[in-house]
Amino acid sequence: MERLLRVMHKEWAGLHEAAFLLATAAICSQVLGLLRDRALAHHFGATSELDVYYAAFRIPDFLYASIASFVAVTVLIPFLVARSGKQNDEQDFLNTIFTGFVVVMGMLCVIAYFFMPKLVQYIVPGFDALSMNKTTMLARVLLLSPFLLGISNLLGAITQSKQRFFVFAIGPLLYNMGILFGIFVLVPHLGMLGVVYGVVLGALCHALIQIPPVIRLGQLPRLTIRPNLGIIRSVSMLSIPRTLALSAMHGATMVLLGMASRIDNGSIAVFMLAFNIQSIPLAIVGMSYSVAAFPTLTRMWNGGEHFEFGAQIITATRHIIFWSFPAIILFVVLRAQIVRSVLGSGAFDWTATRLTAALLAVFALSVVAQSLVLLYTRACYAMGKTRSALLVNVVGACMVVLCSYGMLYAFEKLPIVRYFLETLLRVADIDGTSVLTLALGYSLGLLLNLFLLARVMISSIPNLWSEVRHTFLHSFSASIVTGFVTYHGLQVFAPVFNQESFWGIFSQGLLAGLVGIASGLFVLRMMNNTELNEIHDSLKKKFWRSHPIAPDQEGL
Repeated sequence: MERLLRVMHKEWAGLHEAAFLLATAAICSQVLGLLRDRALAHHFGATSELDVYYAAFRIPDFLYASIASFVAVTVLIPFLVARSGKQNDEQDFLNTIFTGFVVVMGMLCVIAYFFMPKLVQYIVPGFDALSMNKTTMLARVLLLSPFLLGISNLLGAITQSKQRFFVFAIGPLLYNMGILFGIFVLVPHLGMLGVVYGVVLGALCHALIQIPPVIRLGQLPRLTIRPNLGIIRSVSMLSIPRTLALSAMHGATMVLLGMASRIDNGSIAVFMLAFNIQSIPLAIVGMSYSVAAFPTLTRMWNGGEHFEFGAQIITATRHIIFWSFPAIILFVVLRAQIVRSVLGSGAFDWTATRLTAALLAVFALSVVAQSLVLLYTRACYAMGKTRSALLVNVVGACMVVLCSYGMLYAFEKLPIVRYFLETLLRVADIDGTSVLTLALGYSLGLLLNLFLLARVMISSIPNLWSEVRHTFLHSFSASIVTGFVTYHGLQVFAPVFNQESFWGIFSQGLLAGLVGIASGLFVLRMMNNTELNEIHDSLKKKFWRSHPIAPDQEGL
């Protein structure tokens, strides 16, 4: 117990050390997330019931993205860094923000509770009356989730500003464990409502785990009857652009799910299940480096260390590209094995498996873009360029919707487009393939979003592309080799394993993937890849207990 407490309160100073901690926790969280999705698919299949479950999240998630962004880490950390060492100022700031959030979020959750039936009609217009009623009931319970997660965000901003990343890292683990508890323990008695109760339990645990280190830091926020309106005004002016940016992307997702509700039963389910799987690299790579770098980026920019700031962005960009390209290739080549291993059991039939695998391949096209958009958006916040981030992300959200509408129209009106997409993804003989256009629109919109954000970053870091170009070429080349070897590895291992069993499919994909990854690593070693050497050195120093690389020691 004493050792656990020391780890909880440890300061993680190095970029790679912190990123590896967050990545390890993210891997564990994603494993639990995969178990969660497998259990949902097993119990409910790609049916209208699972559509209802995912649709019920839309309003609570929108409230979380909009109102909870008031206490988001990217908003609060610059304020906390500026007040670091001034105990009274920090506590006054935290008490004011906590009070403002509790009052505003509480009022909006109550309002949303009463207006939920009307809101659901606009969100999923393709649902029948029974499904809309079920969605309303579940969404009302889920309104507790953004309230609890918002409080967790506030507490997480405190711990991250002091570079205590451990509790932030294990929060998502507890969140998924709560959902799994709901699925395995409560579903037999309460049905889908049991899953929703599990979500609320997970959100509660996500918040509670943040409390011990915050108490130790002496900064536990409290309600106050005299909030500082000046602080609320300052934070609001900074958070409004971020709120609009996040709300725009959540709004775009709601539009896509509304479109999916008009296709076939189960379209929302397969869309969200594929989206969750493709989000694994984002959580492990993009989120880990972005979260680990953000407090340091803020201090560097505020301290006038602009060269070091650029070096940190370049380092994170190189490593995100390095890890993300192989993920894209492996998702595309192993899509059937991944989906069958993760979801293919119980009520989740072969047709749903094939459609989800096709969606996964399309979503994978934007894996690099999603991770870099996350990093560059946080970099804009660190530099104070909130309006630039707002404009670019709103345009990106609009492009997601427009591209999705355009692709859906072309898919339905131009047979050649339908034929090309269905044939390429090998789903020409099944129904509901129109949902593929929504994933394609999402990926195209994110790629355009990245292009615009990269232009903003290059204006502040002119050598960004020149410094990451070699990484791009190395990772892309090695990934092509990885994909080629993996694809042929599948053919080699197919006769060896039983293709009708879970372990057979899993073993075929695992071994083919490992052989492919080994070939990619060999190519990178032959090219004397910088990122591979940096990762090797960082791990060696970590496990052999040499001195860690601090962020300000990393150069171009």
